[in-house]
Amino acid sequence: MATLTAARKTRLAKLYGKGQDRYLELIQDFPLRRIQTDDELVEAIRVIDSLIDKTQLSKAEDDYLDVLSDLVREFEEVHIPMPDVGVIGRLQYLMESNGYTQAQVSKGAGIAVSTVSELLSGKRKLTRGQIEKLAKFFHTSPAVFLPAVG
Repeated sequence: MATLTAARKTRLAKLYGKGQDRYLELIQDFPLRRIQTDDELVEAIRVIDSLIDKTQLSKAEDDYLDVLSDLVREFEEVHIPMPDVGVIGRLQYLMESNGYTQAQVSKGAGIAVSTVSELLSGKRKLTRGQIEKLAKFFHTSPAVFLPAVG
């Protein structure tokens, strides 16, 4: 058993160097395992918030945050379903969260301002070319701009 423990420490040391103690501290605070209750979700979000509030994360903290965020997303997708806001809602969200105006999206994506306006007002539907341009501009999957199925 001692050899296994030494092997684990060696793997952690290779991954995180001096940061291995921080990684173990995070694991002890909130172990990385499937979230099963609302209370565990609240605690996981507390840990995530504490990491996000830091100005810079170590490699160990960044890796831990990445996995914990996936576990939270997995729990929320099953237990807290979100209604589809539609293509227009997703476009509006991307614009607002990035602080972009219609003119900035138009220029950055190479789509006429009037077209962006008509898309947002629901007067026009996205074409394949516009979807590709918007996905490239927002650095996201083109699927974001496709209507939900079902």
